[in-house]
Amino acid sequence: MNVGAIANGLPPGSMPLLAGLIGLLVGSFLNVVVLRLPVMLERAWRLEAEATLAPETVAVDEPPFNLLRPGSRCPHCSQPILWWQNVPVLSWLWLRGRCASCAAPISVRYPLVELGTALLSAAVIAERGASAWSCALLVLLWSLIALALIDYDTTLLPDVITLPLLWVGLLLQTLLQPTFIDQSVWGAALGYGSLWSVYQLFKLATGKEGMGFGDFKLLAALGAWFGAWTLLPLILLSTITGAVIGIGLQLGGITQRGKPIPFGPFLATAGIVTLLLGPQRLLSWVLPGSA
Repeated sequence: MNVGAIANGLPPGSMPLLAGLIGLLVGSFLNVVVLRLPVMLERAWRLEAEATLAPETVAVDEPPFNLLRPGSRCPHCSQPILWWQNVPVLSWLWLRGRCASCAAPISVRYPLVELGTALLSAAVIAERGASAWSCALLVLLWSLIALALIDYDTTLLPDVITLPLLWVGLLLQTLLQPTFIDQSVWGAALGYGSLWSVYQLFKLATGKEGMGFGDFKLLAALGAWFGAWTLLPLILLSTITGAVIGIGLQLGGITQRGKPIPFGPFLATAGIVTLLLGPQRLLSWVLPGSA
């Protein structure tokens, strides 16, 4: 499918608008993923452990819990959320941020994620144009948003997202930009190896674990998508952002001094900046005079 040819047949400016509308719907789904995927993984790990250590205790009639079932319910009164109460952004505004059944407050993060996903999706198409590669970048964008929020909530970067991102990045470079495949392979290898080395050196020096293995896999995935030469600006941008935000959170009393802050959200943010700007512009922005 030639995305560019389809875009040429549409009115000017319609593709970013269409991407924004799709982003609204995807943002609503990402809210579900962020809330349910960690619970699904925890359940799967528990069942696997029980099946190994005490198979006689495994519940065979446990109700299904996945991204589709059970249907959305209010966490306070357990009333089902009707379709008209689940329209992205508009329902939250119509209900004034409260449950229609019990008037309990609904977190403002839900509409912010939906609106942010919509705006960023529109920005990707507006900045990068309509093409097969920009559509792939939308999938990367949505994955990074989910990873950032999950890691912020749980300090977990799920393999079910990071590893497919890595392999899809390598595959897409092979199919769409075959002359870039060397950069992609080296980006994946060096991305993983660089943070793994930092982890090992920090653990050797302090006896503590400074980051999780999910961070290695996420940087490897970004390296596969953007190439080895973007790794340094990616790490610099995420480190500077993390330091500034971490200090701000501590000064504002939001987090306690010495409490670890997950690195994944800052890596994901650096990845989003890269896919919006493009690797070359990122390099010249973070390292002036180098590009």
